[in-house]
This record gives sequence, C-alpha cells and structure tokens, in this order.
Amino acid sequence: MLTGRQRRFLRAFGTGIDPVIQIGKSGVTEAVYRQLDEVLESRELVKVRVISNAPVEPQNIADDLADATRSEVVQIIGRNLLFYRRSEKKPFIELPR
Repeated sequence: MLTGRQRRFLRAFGTGIDPVIQIGKSGVTEAVYRQLDEVLESRELVKVRVISNAPVEPQNIADDLADATRSEVVQIIGRNLLFYRRSEKKPFIELPR
C-alpha cells in the first residue's frame, strides 16, 4: 500500500513518461495483462491510455488490471492510468518513506 507521499512522488515521476500500453475497442485482453505484467517488471512505473471507444470505463479497467498484475493504481486522469509495482529483479525507483 502506497502512502500519500509516495503517490505524490510517483505522480511527479510519471508526468514525464508516455503511455506504453493502449486499450481499445477490444477491451482488456489476456495479451494486455501479460504485456502490463512484463512492462511493470522492467520499468516499475507504467502509463496506460484507454481509447475513447473502449467498452469499459477507465476506473473499472484500472481496478481490474491492478488486481491481475498485483500493482497499485497511482493516478487516473481522464483516460490515462498510472500503475506502479516494485520490480523483483532490478528495482530502481526509491520511494520516500
């Protein structure tokens, strides 16, 4: 569970990154789960964009993806979602306490 200070830190860190994963009209597929899991392991902080013609609302997608990938939803702004999960192999983001 992230503290407010850690969320602020990650939100600031996430403003400079571009969305890596896009969710479109086919919604969340098994490939999206796998891709997000792999990208979280390598980058720790991932931005996902939900295209306007997606069948599910961004909040529902965020909760579903966070549960499936054991990650934390850091921020939801419009259709952009920001996820964080500490890497097991090579962690590089040091969170404040």
